[in-house]
Formats: sequence, structure tokens, C-alpha cells
Amino acid sequence: MMAMGTNIAELRGKVRQFVEQHAIPSEDPVLAHDVQRLDVVVRRLQGLAREAGIYAPHLPPEHGGLGLDWQARAEILEEAGRSFLGAPALNCAPPDQPNMINLMRHGNAAQQARYLQPLVQGRIRSCFAMTEPAPGAGSDPSMLRTTATRQDGKWVINGHKWFISGAVDAAFAIVLARTDEAAGTGATMFIVDTDNPGYRLVRNIAGMDGYQVGGHGEIVFEQCVVDDDAVLGQVGQGFAYAQARLEPARLSHCMRFIGRASRAMEIAQQYAAQRESFGQRLADLQQVQAMVADSHIDLHASRLMVRDCARKMDAGESVKHDSAMTKIFVSEAVWRVADRAVQIMGALGISDDTPVSMIQRELRPFRIYDGASELHRATLARRIFQHGLRP
Repeated sequence: MMAMGTNIAELRGKVRQFVEQHAIPSEDPVLAHDVQRLDVVVRRLQGLAREAGIYAPHLPPEHGGLGLDWQARAEILEEAGRSFLGAPALNCAPPDQPNMINLMRHGNAAQQARYLQPLVQGRIRSCFAMTEPAPGAGSDPSMLRTTATRQDGKWVINGHKWFISGAVDAAFAIVLARTDEAAGTGATMFIVDTDNPGYRLVRNIAGMDGYQVGGHGEIVFEQCVVDDDAVLGQVGQGFAYAQARLEPARLSHCMRFIGRASRAMEIAQQYAAQRESFGQRLADLQQVQAMVADSHIDLHASRLMVRDCARKMDAGESVKHDSAMTKIFVSEAVWRVADRAVQIMGALGISDDTPVSMIQRELRPFRIYDGASELHRATLARRIFQHGLRP
């Protein structure tokens, strides 16, 4: 429920001002891959975001948030997403944002007090451990190989996870593990403290993206013993919880990355309006004009799809079909926008002298996050033929 008296236009203006005055000036190409320094900067920005009254837009007021509905979040997360540091500063970046939602929906009072409240306050960070090396779970969660077995009244977790965003220096992980190995169907979510002797962070996996708070970790669970109070929600409901987590996560990613792509094109337009070549401005060349026009079309269509999906979520309607279509389109559209921005700017566009190069590198993995485009297309097509859906 949206907090009473919230003026979205005014709030969006505050977020824009915060991003311009604090988040963007704090960006630094060196910071992009320095996990420890990034933590320090983000915590400083979170304090400033609280003072500005723009902190935690996705959370209800009783948990210290602004209580925005999905349609309002579309505007605020896009604005925050213009900067690499905007969403982390507002504490509405993955994996903590969806982890907060998991804990609010399925955590008991003790778990919320121990994990949710410090997470909301920005005093700790978390990660979500599902993805595994082959032949384990990736786009297909049914291939999950990590197990949690009952021994002497406790749970013993064994498994190998990787590309776990936020894992470096996280205080706890929400871990998806198979708990019905014989039947091959059941899975459960567990909250595991990272100081557990059976939890080991192997490394931070370097990647093409940047500014990922907590990096992308590889984790091994070896005889990791936890009590029943580590179970998040109900035993055997892990797959259902993971699926329910994905739809809002996809939409939130779309909102943030629309902001990032629009910033890249904004920078490219400014460059094209000033740069001259062969006696005329780049902005006067029809090929450049076409790239700019196509980018505005992509961004406009992306916003419309996101807002339509957000409206349905606010109305309590199922968006399984809509969110998959939105995620495919937006992930590919924002990549096209960033790629055109790089092309317009030439050598400057592939350098670290502007944020455009990093924006493009960051947007490329979005076609893989939360399910690859190919997987979503296959699922959409099966659903279309199964139910005879009209185009």
C-alpha cells in the first residue's frame, strides 16, 4: 500500500536531484570492481538517501520504506537507475531487494528481527544462492543438486553455488537446496549465516559488468549444519518461493535498466550535438538521427510495457506471461540503446572517460539474468499453443 500523501512527481524530482548531486559524482571506474570500496561508498550514500526521504521505496512504511505501489516504483526505480549507485543508495538493488520481499512474505518474527530489519537499515548485506555449476541449476532450477538432509534433528547442506551476486562480505545467504532427494521434486529455502563453518566463499568471479555490490561469488557448502529455525517459510516450497521471487525481480531490473540506457543515450545526444565531422554536426547526419530516433522508440515501448505490467501487479492480476514478454523486450531494447550510444560516440564511447562503456557492459548480462531470453521465448510459445492464446 502506498504511503498516504505521497506525491510521485515530487518524489521523482527528489530522486533525480539526489542522483545528480550525490550518486553520479561518486561514480569512479576504479570503484566499479573494488567490492570493499564500493561498500563504503554505498553506505555513505544510503545515509544521504535517508536524510533526503527517498530511502527504500519498495518497502511498506512499517518496515521503514516509502510504501510505493508498482506503478510508482516504475518511475522512481528508473530515476534511481540512471546511476550505477542510485539503486544501492536507496537500498532497492538486487539481491537485497528481492531478499527483503522473501523475508517479509515467508519469514517468521524471529527471522525478520534477526535478518530483515538489519538488511532494511543497511547494516548488513545478503545474497541469494541458487545458481550452480553444470550439471546443476541454472536457467532450469529443476536441475538443482545442492541438498539439505535431516541428521540428528538438524539440516546438513552440501552443494556448490556460483555467480551468486552480493556474496562477498554478505552476512547471510538465502540458499535453495533439494530436501526431497528421493522424489527429485522438493526444495526448501534456508537462511545460512556466512560465518557458519560449513559455508565457504571460494572467490569473487570477475565479470564484464561493474558496480555489483558484493560482487559475484562462488560458494561451497560442506557439511553445513543449520537448525530448523533456518528454514524460510515451509519445507518443500522452495521452488514456488523462487518462482514468485522472479516476477517482481524481472520487473525491477527493467525499471532500473531503462534509467541506465536513457542516461547513455542522453550523453550520446549531447556528444552528437557538439561533435563535428566532415563539416557538419553528427546530429545533422541522417544515420545518427535514425539511431537516436530508434532509441527513443525502444525506450518508450519499454516504459509502456513495464507500466502495463506494473498496473496488473497492483491489481493483483497474474503477470507470468506479461513479465516474461516485458523482460525479453526490455533487456534487448536497452542493450540496443546503449550499443547505439557507443556507436555514436565512437572511440570515446568505448573508453572509461564517460559511463557509456560501462553501461553497455552492464546491460549485456541482463539478457541472461532472471532467465535467458531464449528460455522465456520457449516458455511463452508453449503457453501460447497450450492455451490457444490470440496474438
